[in-house]
Amino acid sequence: MSRATTKDFTTGKIPKQLILFTLPFMASNALQVLYSTIDMIIVGNYVGTAGLSAVSLSSLIVNFATMVCLGVSNAGQVLVSQAVGSGKREKLNPIIGTLFCILMIIAVVFSAIMVVFQDGILHLMNVPAESAKMATDYLIICGCGMVFTAGYNMVSAVLRGMGDSKSPLLFIVIASVINLVLDYLFTGILGFGVAGAAWATIIGQAVSFLFSLFYLYNRKDSFGFDFKKESFRIERTYARLIINIGTPMAIQSGFINLSMLFVNSAINNVGVVASATFGVGLRIDDIVNKISMGIQYAAMPMISQNISAGEQDRAKKVVYWAWIYSVIFTIFCMTLYICFGKQLFMMFSSDTAVHDMSKTFISAILWMFPAFAVMRGSGAFIQGIGYAKFSMILALLDGVLLRIGLSYLFGIIFNWGFYGFVLGYALAPYGFAIPSMIYFLSGKWKERKTLAEEME
Repeated sequence: MSRATTKDFTTGKIPKQLILFTLPFMASNALQVLYSTIDMIIVGNYVGTAGLSAVSLSSLIVNFATMVCLGVSNAGQVLVSQAVGSGKREKLNPIIGTLFCILMIIAVVFSAIMVVFQDGILHLMNVPAESAKMATDYLIICGCGMVFTAGYNMVSAVLRGMGDSKSPLLFIVIASVINLVLDYLFTGILGFGVAGAAWATIIGQAVSFLFSLFYLYNRKDSFGFDFKKESFRIERTYARLIINIGTPMAIQSGFINLSMLFVNSAINNVGVVASATFGVGLRIDDIVNKISMGIQYAAMPMISQNISAGEQDRAKKVVYWAWIYSVIFTIFCMTLYICFGKQLFMMFSSDTAVHDMSKTFISAILWMFPAFAVMRGSGAFIQGIGYAKFSMILALLDGVLLRIGLSYLFGIIFNWGFYGFVLGYALAPYGFAIPSMIYFLSGKWKERKTLAEEME
């Protein structure tokens, strides 16, 4: 098989490899966030605060399903990276076929849940009455498009595992352009409201996914998957590995988003302005988070390849450089937030009450940034070596015990209100960042068996 699609990270200069591999991921993630960001900006200006709240709340449900699919996709990415690093490229076809089938099943199940149980889900979230009908429309439409969202994440994860960061950027550019045009057309010009924003998002994702399949089919020899009918099946060996790694990753992603639903539900009780402010703040935070996640996406396959090739020292250096780049990016973002935070909120909403409350959000959320800087390196390492169970434990500590516990403590028991809820949300990631850094520095991971050895 041609190696044009894959890159060898077991040799070469790590700082240069990491930054060049990271930049397309940063751009891809920024454009991916642009989907929902455009929705909120246009909805905020054409529909109003109630529509902004509806998109924010429904997006959390959709993101919960998306993050579960992403967790399973990342499991496939780790397998692909270790297969490439250990020279077992013949394993790529059954790995990709198994991953595709599992993800499609998960996507269909989530679609059914969101469509059938949408009323109960939104009721549990205490959706403001002004936003309820619009939130239902958004949830149903986006829920029906889960197969496209899962498919895109699957293709991108496999390509990341092979060391290709440019193709996912191409796919997301297509989706973003379509989403931008249709969002303005459906919501701004035709007046379809929140439903128009949902349709624009799903159509953009569908076109992107279908284009990615066509693109890869024409390059199947270098991609590593033959697209034959018999290859779209679940093979027990790889299904076991994907499930063993993917289930903890999916639980990790899912519970973090589930905890966000709890915090958002509590904030909804404060009022529609607080709900809209938190929704806008999460969107801005998501932009920063997803862009910095590009460092982690790039570091993961580099670590996986080197671990499977027995290059432990190189794997450690990848983590150190990931930390350096993350700290630089974090300092830049914190400075931007401090100097222009209110202006960022003004891009999403013309409501002066939201602008005023943004100061409270910013003062609390800044505590989160140093934790993210640490997680980009040590989090990539834990996932790169395939230690999904430990990652899940840390995610439960972050998402359940700390995010929910601290938000309840500060917001309700201490009666700090909106500031307390946001502060609890912001401090929770330290439950992942600190233990993961300690584990990496301890060196205990050297005793673990590589996934490449389990594929024998």
